[in-house]
Amino acid sequence: MPQVHANGIDIHYEAHGDPANPPLLLIMGLGAQLTLWPIELVEALVARGYYVIRHDNRDIGLSTKFTEHGVPNVRRVALMRLFGLRARLPYRLTEMAADAVALLDTLGIAKAHVVGASMGGMIAQLVAVGYPDRVLSLTSIMSTTGNRRLPPPRKEALDALITPPPPNATLEQMIPHVLKISKAIGSPGFPPNEERVKERIANDYARSFHPTGPGRQLAAIIDDGDRRKRLAAVTAPTLVIHGADDPLVPVEGGKDTAEAIAGAQLKIIPGMGHDLPLELVDEVADAIAGIAR
Repeated sequence: MPQVHANGIDIHYEAHGDPANPPLLLIMGLGAQLTLWPIELVEALVARGYYVIRHDNRDIGLSTKFTEHGVPNVRRVALMRLFGLRARLPYRLTEMAADAVALLDTLGIAKAHVVGASMGGMIAQLVAVGYPDRVLSLTSIMSTTGNRRLPPPRKEALDALITPPPPNATLEQMIPHVLKISKAIGSPGFPPNEERVKERIANDYARSFHPTGPGRQLAAIIDDGDRRKRLAAVTAPTLVIHGADDPLVPVEGGKDTAEAIAGAQLKIIPGMGHDLPLELVDEVADAIAGIAR
């Protein structure tokens, strides 16, 4: 299993395609292992001529965990941020962006196309802000700016996502837990195949069960605050992809992201929620390849 030591942690990654092709880095979202990038999308990007790298963010999957730090009180983090204060956290989103760049460093990649989904979109944004010379293009998928004035998630979607599983959940307990999340945040126009989702849950559970990581990642998201002023400095060609029917990060988050970045293209997909349906693989891959070109 390929793993590097970078930015002071171990980062697990997978690479697909010809290393001689332009590199494309995929950054996944809250509490999600690299496996949540559909392999069909990875293969579609490889077929379009890219060397595709996906990795486990810190505190999830097979990368370094921060269990010993406990889970921050996210309400307290949010309240402090409201008053312009910063909580003491195990890590921040900027460190997760530094992880991504350190992974590229270790792999000997000077520049890459950077694609992020949800929290991964926030991390990708911060890579483009903090390391402009490393980013060939930026694609932010189903993500947002951190602007507090934007519409909130639908209650059922947020509740499903932030309700933790039992600390020592069995696979039999995890299947209904994750299925509930999938149904609450998924694409109404492209309902997932339940058997396929169950298979992914079982594979991910066997790969790594780490229920406390998402709480620390969520605290890092809240702590990062509003990125709009920072995003104004992005110079990379940028594409924002968002589902018109996203119940977790409403489409206004995508629109706000595109408005914050000069020259950004906005692609809104009807029927898409907060996931990556297989029916949209070619459309999303074409859009990513388009901005990368």
